[in-house]
Amino acid sequence: MTQTTRIAIVGYGNLGRGVESVVRQNPDIELVAIVTRRAPESVTPADPSTRVVHQDAVDDLIGAVDVLVCCGGSKDDLPAQVPALATRFSLVGSYDPQARIPAYFAAVDAPARAAGTTALISSGWDPGMFSIHRLFGEAILPEGETYTFWGDGLSQGHSDAIRRIPGVAAGVQYTRPVAGAVEAARSGTRPTLTTRQKHTRHCYIVLDDGADAAAVETAVVTMPDYFADYDTTVEFIDAETLAREHGTMPHGGFVIRSATANGAEHTMEFSLALGDNPGFTASVLVAYARAVRRLNAAGEVGARTVFDVAPALLSPRSAEDLRRDLL
Repeated sequence: MTQTTRIAIVGYGNLGRGVESVVRQNPDIELVAIVTRRAPESVTPADPSTRVVHQDAVDDLIGAVDVLVCCGGSKDDLPAQVPALATRFSLVGSYDPQARIPAYFAAVDAPARAAGTTALISSGWDPGMFSIHRLFGEAILPEGETYTFWGDGLSQGHSDAIRRIPGVAAGVQYTRPVAGAVEAARSGTRPTLTTRQKHTRHCYIVLDDGADAAAVETAVVTMPDYFADYDTTVEFIDAETLAREHGTMPHGGFVIRSATANGAEHTMEFSLALGDNPGFTASVLVAYARAVRRLNAAGEVGARTVFDVAPALLSPRSAEDLRRDLL
């Protein structure tokens, strides 16, 4: 019999609501509560019976949940929340600034080990699914080059980052691969491509009344880890245009491995075309929440990444079923 994984959602934005929706597709996942920094009475869950808890009262959930699914932003929320929460709860999150992941892992690992919890970080589609396929490419075809392209699509983490800039009322950011760079990566010539050569970034921003547009643009294009290394365009629009033209959140991309083995040329490619970025990321988080419960039950504590999780731990199905139907 499949064991139920009891979760609580921490942060009830686009990603948190995505997790709430995905739970309904997973009979072995039980949503116990939503944790919010807002007044609990101001939050209306899809299921009115779902408990809503203020973040200051999160300890009330100790023993009632197996895994927290942390759905805050990577820029400011997850760096503070996850190390603190790992002192009491096992959890999964989608921290995504890749250059900072080693330091973030260490910051989460120490408190989780001390508390005997399991904290899976940087779980989503990139980092996450794409990370696994980069590893596959290098391990299977060691003599070659790996190229990762994102988009055309709306980035949750980068959009959240621009919305936190003073003077920004609302905004979204699109990542777009440079067509010539993609063609070169697929050609087998293994070009050397810089970050700036592979992608552009395009921001659509609604300003607060009286905000300094030039100051906001400078803050965007110079932001380290997010925009400074890219050709970034900032376009200021009104709220009506933002709602009308940028209300959906598609994304995707691909990982390409171009390599030589046994005297022959090989190309491995993994791609995603996502109609809803937070919805897909939520699906990944829920699958890894199941794995986190299993890892903790087996005594594996501390920080973990997707590299450390066997694929079978993601599935609600038994090992026998997986061997029969999927192997």
